[in-house]
Amino acid sequence: MLIVISPAKTLDYETPSPTETFTQPAYLEHAQELINRARQYSVLDIMEIMAVSSKIAELNFERFEVWHTPFTQANAKQAILAFKGDVYTGLNSATFSQDDFNFAQQHLRILSGLYGLLRPLDLMQPYRLEMGRKIDTVRGKNLYEFWGEIITNGLNQQLESSNSKHLINLASNEYFKAVKPKAVNAQIITPAFKDYKNGSYKMMGVYAKKARGMLSRYIIQNRLTDVNDIKKFNEDGYQFNKAMSEGNTWVFARKPE
Repeated sequence: MLIVISPAKTLDYETPSPTETFTQPAYLEHAQELINRARQYSVLDIMEIMAVSSKIAELNFERFEVWHTPFTQANAKQAILAFKGDVYTGLNSATFSQDDFNFAQQHLRILSGLYGLLRPLDLMQPYRLEMGRKIDTVRGKNLYEFWGEIITNGLNQQLESSNSKHLINLASNEYFKAVKPKAVNAQIITPAFKDYKNGSYKMMGVYAKKARGMLSRYIIQNRLTDVNDIKKFNEDGYQFNKAMSEGNTWVFARKPE
C-alpha cells in the first residue's frame, strides 16, 4: 500500500536530523518554475495571496529569494523531518529507526504545493506555498492546474513499482484535490477520525490531523502490507468502527472514559 499525507506550515530546520540518508525531489524543475513566478510577487502581494501577516509574508519573500539548487544537507533537510505540524507530531519520525525510514521511503508520500510529491527522505528547502492558493502560472490560474496530472502519474509509478493495490489517503481535502482519483491505479481508502462530543461523533481538526500521523506511523513501524490490518489500529483511544464506516471511508472513533 502507499500512504499520502499533507505537508505542514510549521517547519524545523534547527533540530539535527537523526539520519544521514537523503534523496533529491523528483520535480525540482517544476518547483523552480514556481519559485521564478513567486519571485515576481512583492511582500504585499504575498500577504494578499497567502492571507498572512506582513511578518510571515516577509519571511516567505526571503525564502523565495534565497531558494536555490543543488540541495545539500547544508542548505536543506529531509522533508519528513522538516515538517512540524499536527500530522508530524503524530508521526514522530525523529524516533524512527533506519529501517523505519527505509520503509517510509517506499510507502509514504507527502503532497506539496511547491514540490508536488515528496518522498520522506527528499531534501527540501523551507517554503510556504499551500496547494489551495491561487498562484497563476502559464499552466493555469492555480496550483491544481499547474500540477495537472503530474502528481497522479507520480503516485501511479510508485504504486506500480511497489506492487501496491491500495492508496491510503491521509491527506487533507485541500491537498488530495491535487490527485485525480479516477486516474489512480489503485483502490483509495480514506480513514476518518471522529471524537465523541456533546452527544455525537464529530471530526475535530487538530485531533484528526494528529491521528493521521499516528496511523501513518503505525503502518510504517508494523510494516503493514495488507490493507485490512489497518483496522487493527487502536492508538490513543481510537478504534475502527464498522458501523460508522461506509464504503472506502473507514472511520476510527474514540469516546472519553
